[in-house]
Amino acid sequence: MRTNWLVRIGSTLNMALVTLLAFLCLFPFINILAVSLSSGGAIVSGKIFMLPVEFTVESYQKILNNAAMIKSLGFSVYVTVIYVILAMLASVLLAYPLSRKSFKGRTVFLLMITFTMYFSGGLIPTFLVVQKLGLINSSWSLVIPVLINSFNIIIMKSFFGTIPESLMEAAVIEGAGEFTILFRIVLPLSKAMLATISLFYMVFRWNSYSDALFYINDNAMYTLQLKLREFVALSQMNFDPTEQVDNAFVPEGLKAASIIFATVPILLVYPFLQKYFVKGVTLGAIKG
Repeated sequence: MRTNWLVRIGSTLNMALVTLLAFLCLFPFINILAVSLSSGGAIVSGKIFMLPVEFTVESYQKILNNAAMIKSLGFSVYVTVIYVILAMLASVLLAYPLSRKSFKGRTVFLLMITFTMYFSGGLIPTFLVVQKLGLINSSWSLVIPVLINSFNIIIMKSFFGTIPESLMEAAVIEGAGEFTILFRIVLPLSKAMLATISLFYMVFRWNSYSDALFYINDNAMYTLQLKLREFVALSQMNFDPTEQVDNAFVPEGLKAASIIFATVPILLVYPFLQKYFVKGVTLGAIKG
């Protein structure tokens, strides 16, 4: 009886701790959402906590009425989709051979991949390479330089290593080649891991800002993050703090609306991949 009592207390404390941590994680987002839906006067006076004050959607209207913003959203979606497809294809074709014990020299390749996790070529050399390849002001500058992620390759390789060798040996006896084994046996058994790594790549590409800032000079090819930065900066420059702001927007409200606008598209994808997330990462960590 005493043991059950202690278990219930422990479970209650764990639930309370998890609830508190969840609230701490969600609070900034809730506060930003409330700010984006509040009037300028309420924002300036600091009245907003978790609920909108003097509800208004003017900041969102200014964003959605900007044709260049919608174009940047479409361009970001296009680049993200292309990047995820190519990055997953390249990662699978690299990780699968490294997971096979019969692959000669795999230790050397793994050391080379691991080395890049700690040391990189640097910002200026990378920019010069992109420039010499003629990728400046090209959507490929946002794809090719970051096509492979070493951490994701290691996770993928570890996951492939958990698949029984007997399945592959049986396929070889039946006359299957390596590509048949990969696409007919290995990948169908790796759906959880593939969804997880796809999510990693998607979030990385969607949130990336610096590479677009360095490689894209054409305003018509700005990603959503760059366009939002430009839009908010121009609005802040044109804002006169001496004007009446009781019923008007202020730059802080526009910033909050921009954050929500850039975050919502990626959040819409999470529910479809969330069920694979924990399973994919956990299984990939079982075997090195």
